[in-house]
This record gives sequence, C-alpha cells and structure tokens, in this order.
Amino acid sequence: MPLRVEPIRAFNDNYIWCIHNGAEAVVVDPGSAKDTLNYLEDNALKLIAILVTHHHPDHIGGLKQLKQRFECDIYGFEHAKYQPIDVRLADTQKISLLGTHFQVIHVPGHTLDHIAFYSQNDGEHAEPWLFSGDTLFSGGCGRLFEGSAEQMHTSLSKLGALPDTCQIYCAHEYTLSNLAFACAFNPNNQDLQTYLDACRVLRSNDLPTLPSTVGNELKINPFLRIDDPDIINALALTDQLPVNDQSNAVMTFAHLRKAKDNF
Repeated sequence: MPLRVEPIRAFNDNYIWCIHNGAEAVVVDPGSAKDTLNYLEDNALKLIAILVTHHHPDHIGGLKQLKQRFECDIYGFEHAKYQPIDVRLADTQKISLLGTHFQVIHVPGHTLDHIAFYSQNDGEHAEPWLFSGDTLFSGGCGRLFEGSAEQMHTSLSKLGALPDTCQIYCAHEYTLSNLAFACAFNPNNQDLQTYLDACRVLRSNDLPTLPSTVGNELKINPFLRIDDPDIINALALTDQLPVNDQSNAVMTFAHLRKAKDNF
C-alpha cells in the first residue's frame, strides 16, 4: 500500500500528521497523546516512530505517553533540550522510515531548535513532502520567538527552493487568517485571491486547507515574495518600511513579520 498522510486534529487548530501504510505509522508533532491514540486505535495502526519539529508544548505534549504505549523511537534536533529524544538529528541528515527517506532541514527562526522533514518522491509516494512545523504556513510563517529575522528569512529561502510540487504539511490551520493579511499587503495578486476563495470553501465544509505546495506558496505567500513591489509599496504606504530598508531583503522581511504580529 502506498504511504498516506492524514491529519489528526488536536486543540483548536493543530494538525498532528500521521504517515502510514495501513499497518504501521509515523506521527509528526504529537502535542496530544489522547487524539493521537484515538486515531491510531480507530485505524488499527502501530506507531513505530515520532518526528518532532520543535519544543513547544503543543508539539511535544504527547511524547512520553506515546512512547510508553508503543516503545517507539522519537526523532528530534541534535541540540534540542526536550525529553525524551532517542535519535538526535543534524542538519542535512537522512533517515529511513516506512520505506521512505526523510532529510532533516534545520530552519531556525520560530525557535532555535526547529527542524523540518523533507521526503522526496522515492516510490512510496507520488510527490515530495515537507513537514514544516511552525516555520512555513500556507500564506504565512511562524512568529520569531527565539530566532532572528535573518535566520527565518534564510530558513524560508531553503524551503522555497524545494520542488514546486512539494506538498507542505504544516502544523496549524492558520490559512484564512494568513491570507487576510496577505491580501492587505499584496492586494493585486490574483493568484492569492483565487486561492483565498478556494480555502474559504474548504473551511466552510470543515475541511483542511492543507497540504499546500511550494509552487502555490511562491505565488501567494508574502513571506516568500518580499521582493514584490506591491508588498514593498504597501509597507511603505503604511509607514512600516523606511526608505533605507526597501532594498534590503532581511529588513523588508523583518518589517513584514512585525506587521503581521500587529495585524
């Protein structure tokens, strides 16, 4: 059976992603043990591994209980301080689970220990996958809780360079609020308007807006489009981007992120 990725809903807007082959499963960022266990039991799946993107409680809250139940390995960043971690991963390191390979991408910015997991289409699934945690959202990016604007800009540039067909599985259903901000600062983007309409239909039917794709995000996500004159002008017109910073990508990103924080 080809591998599948299914969302496990948790809390108000979290997605715990479950990668499975119908018998064995890997989950990403299980903040809730209860929701994860219910899903695994309902689908008769055995948990063999957990992938963790970063240390925030809504991503690691279920680790201890799930490990006790399944004795599965937990994979996290080599310098992360949360426990338990069985396999500590370095940037660019590759691991193999469920017959497919995952490459670790260190993406500091939201937190310093943040990593993403990228899997190329290697026969077990048709398109590349990216489990981006809270770094890259559809239409947005994570807040800068620990890292700098420069770090986050660099991290997003790494993710934006992945294949256009790469499917993005981020950890929150933030899409409509992200797109509201994007439209305010990129109002002439027709791709953005079309995507917003499609996402509104999905949410009205209580369906996830995810996964998105890298190709789509390059068209609609303002944090991947900071050289767009429309965005620069919108920031300048609202006195949120000084003239001296308009040719500096990192400074433009920093002002755009600050604008989103206050939106």
